[in-house]
Amino acid sequence: MGNTVKLAGLILVLLFGMLISGGCTTENKAKVEPKERYERVRLVLTCNGTETGIETLTAQRLAELVAEESGGNVQIEVYPNDVLGGGNTNEAVRALAEGAVDMGAYVSGTMSMLDPRLEVATIPWTFSGYEEARKIIDETGGAYYEKVLSEHGLVYLGSAHNAMRQLTSNRNPVRKPEDLKDMKIRVLGGEVYRRFFAALGAEPVPMSWSELAIAIRQGVIEGQENGFFLMQSGRLNEIQKYMTVWNYLYENYLFVANRKTFDNLEPKTRELLRRKTREACDWGRDYLENEESQVRRRFASEGLEIIDLTPEELEVFKEKVQPLRESLKKKYGAEACRAFRIEISPEDEEDGR
Repeated sequence: MGNTVKLAGLILVLLFGMLISGGCTTENKAKVEPKERYERVRLVLTCNGTETGIETLTAQRLAELVAEESGGNVQIEVYPNDVLGGGNTNEAVRALAEGAVDMGAYVSGTMSMLDPRLEVATIPWTFSGYEEARKIIDETGGAYYEKVLSEHGLVYLGSAHNAMRQLTSNRNPVRKPEDLKDMKIRVLGGEVYRRFFAALGAEPVPMSWSELAIAIRQGVIEGQENGFFLMQSGRLNEIQKYMTVWNYLYENYLFVANRKTFDNLEPKTRELLRRKTREACDWGRDYLENEESQVRRRFASEGLEIIDLTPEELEVFKEKVQPLRESLKKKYGAEACRAFRIEISPEDEEDGR
């Protein structure tokens, strides 16, 4: 009964949003005649980013591409800030899985509420950088996402970068694990973040983003980890002295559609959505990589000391967290690890875990 009421409420929110045109559409921009005739359909996409968040910008780019190709017949309305979930991310994802919402763009960690295997790419140092992440996800990882999401009533359409997470601190530069000893590091609440920094001798402190700047200024927190994009929005370079670039953890946005909605579309519309989502995600990846390069240059010019670890220095950190990596490999299983080219032991390979 409770789920029925929630779903009904979400549908009312959605209908109200359509009436007041709360979503971002591209209907007025699509003046080009379609190369072939597409059905007239309006789809709704939910995400939890702000209007300037990378997932929102990528979703809006998708809407533009689809409208242009279809001559305006296929419209995608983008609703950021989890408005279709009443501001609650979990409710928005449930609405997506249940079919109250047509499409969505959420980080793999959020989508893991449906299936923990969707987080496999967040094993520390799965990818050395964005180029490798693109290659592996597009060649083999995406097929794995497709398989897992299909078990939960969703269709995988594409993947865009969220961030390669870096480290900043006030206390001292970080080049080796010993530099982190007893350092108070703000982390997200997830198990991986806490265990990762604890293994390196730091003191991980789960804390919301909204509390971070004050905690740093008051000396409650000495460091934090995040991507360049978010660090810029929080102006953390103004209250932190050192940055260690180590690409220790990759996060991505999964663009998905509800299976029933997707299957009810005409075949050429389904093909259009798949093709244009890949194009939009590549645009989003390029956009984020370019933005991060500019942010890094600005940080350096404004006095932040940026340290790039050598392969030899990185290896020392990797050895320290190897037990964590092994436990996560077992958690996600051999099939998931193979899809993302994560090395596994012969025993795990034989067990098929």
